[in-house]
Amino acid sequence: MNKAVFFDRDGTLNEEVHYLHKIEDFKWIEGAIDAIKYCNDNGYLAIVITNQSGVARGYYPESEIMKLYDWMNTDLAKHGAHLDGIYYCPHHPTGKVKKYAIECDCRKPKPGMLFKAQKDHNIDLKSSYLIGDGARDVECAEAAGVKGIRYTGGNLLEILKEWRLR
Repeated sequence: MNKAVFFDRDGTLNEEVHYLHKIEDFKWIEGAIDAIKYCNDNGYLAIVITNQSGVARGYYPESEIMKLYDWMNTDLAKHGAHLDGIYYCPHHPTGKVKKYAIECDCRKPKPGMLFKAQKDHNIDLKSSYLIGDGARDVECAEAAGVKGIRYTGGNLLEILKEWRLR
């Protein structure tokens, strides 16, 4: 089975921008690229787990999420790093886009995205971590049996090293 580090996106991998969906608005958090490469080099899958309610709210289409993800991997490749996957929740119960205005099991803090990633990548959740800037990220991790790390700022690589990922 594989081990993984699940990364929240906004506020963890990139600086918080309200409903980020444009490449030109994306700025990596200090140490984020190195943290992803550290995962790649130490036997951990690096997977993004992100709520993207901007889709349900009608701010941007789902295709913008994947466009930004593809750009992230292109930028990471310049540093010898990569993301192994992305799981996102486009839903929000009060959304304006009917198709996405639902209660679901994938919106954090519910663990649906983690369980989907587990199935797709044969992940041992007990040997994995989720790092995110919100309480709902840690709650999601705990609901899936993953070690939750609350990111409150600083160099993301140093945070991972403090947890002694091996």
